[in-house]
Amino acid sequence: MEVLFEFADSGETELKEIQTELDAYKQIIDKVELKLTLGKPEDLQNAIVSIHPGAGGTESQDWAQMLYRMYSRWAEKEEYKLEVIDFQPGDEAGIKDVTIELKGDYAFGLLKGEAGVHRMVRISPFDANSKRHTSFASVFVYPAAKDNIEVNINQTDLRIDTYRASGAGGQHVNKTDSAVRITHIPTGIVAQCQNQRSQHKNKNQAMKILKARIYQLELEKEKEKNKDLENKKMDIGWGSQIRSYVFHPYQMVKDHRTKEENGNTQAVMDGNLDRFIRAYLLNMIHQK
Repeated sequence: MEVLFEFADSGETELKEIQTELDAYKQIIDKVELKLTLGKPEDLQNAIVSIHPGAGGTESQDWAQMLYRMYSRWAEKEEYKLEVIDFQPGDEAGIKDVTIELKGDYAFGLLKGEAGVHRMVRISPFDANSKRHTSFASVFVYPAAKDNIEVNINQTDLRIDTYRASGAGGQHVNKTDSAVRITHIPTGIVAQCQNQRSQHKNKNQAMKILKARIYQLELEKEKEKNKDLENKKMDIGWGSQIRSYVFHPYQMVKDHRTKEENGNTQAVMDGNLDRFIRAYLLNMIHQK
């Protein structure tokens, strides 16, 4: 930058070129600053993200699908590998439930602030009268427990159920009891997977989700919050949302915790979440 300024003084470098370089360095510094806020061991790990629609049928299921697309686009921009662990399509449109794993350094640390209820306001494409609808969906984010992290699970504490998968997946998936649901009886945590063709693979994936959620519970205990993760869940409805996405009558995405706003709703839905992620993480630092 010093050399560029010297050339600028001599008239050989335009200010636009200097600004371009400054912008590039600012992005690098911003990312380094964010990662410096992520000092906990779990922040470095992969993230398991589950999205569930609220009440409202097809409308809220479509909103859950839109959030799934948003996080997929964000993962692509961040060059994270995305693996679908469980996917249950909606009856008409959207999804009833989806669980994905984002693999890459700091995936959980960056995404942990996305946990909560997300609210959307728009003119519903499923309403023949073109009325405005409000929909809700919940997002849960867990650190993926690594193989070298000890998570003690007593096999006698598990109830394992098998059932036939629903939705897309081919004849084999739908005609055999390949889907697996595992319940951890002491905590009531339930993990399920039906995305793989074999029962064995589905069981392994369900155990991975279960392990991640129990690991998260242990982290909460260490913080002496005296609440397990499931008790932290808010009702998927009015008054509990962390962020609102308004498509009508105006365009605005607003985070209710940090007051961060973005008038380009489509850009946010295309995965441009950095402003919201940054604002949340820096705000958490200032609150300490």
